[in-house]
Amino acid sequence: MEKNQFKDIDGYIATFPNNIQNILLELRKAIQLASPESTEKISYGMPTFYFKGNLVHFAAFKNHIGFYPAPSGIEAFKDDLAEYKSSKGAIQFPISEALPLDLISNIVAFRVRENKDKG
Repeated sequence: MEKNQFKDIDGYIATFPNNIQNILLELRKAIQLASPESTEKISYGMPTFYFKGNLVHFAAFKNHIGFYPAPSGIEAFKDDLAEYKSSKGAIQFPISEALPLDLISNIVAFRVRENKDKG
C-alpha cells in the first residue's frame, strides 16, 4: 500500500509483521498517555499526534523506529538522546532494543507544553 493511502494509524500499523506491530502499539500507547488531549491522524504518510499543531510523528523501518518530535524536542533532550542516532528532526530507536518509553513520554509532554504555550 502506498504510504499516503493509510486512513488511520491502525491501518498503518496493520501493514507490519506482528513483532513490529507490538513495538508500534507500545509507542502509540506511550504517546497517548503523555498527550491525552491529542488526536491521531496520518500526516506525511506517518502516524501523527496532533495538539494545537503536530506534536510527534513516528514510522517503522527495517532496522529502527523513526520518531519525529520536531527539532525543539530533540534539542531539549539531546543529552538523553546521545546514545541514539539522530538528526535535526529525527531519532532512530533500534528495533533490536526496547523503546525508551519514559524518555519518549517526557519528549511528548515537552511538545504538548510547547504547543500549548504557542497556541
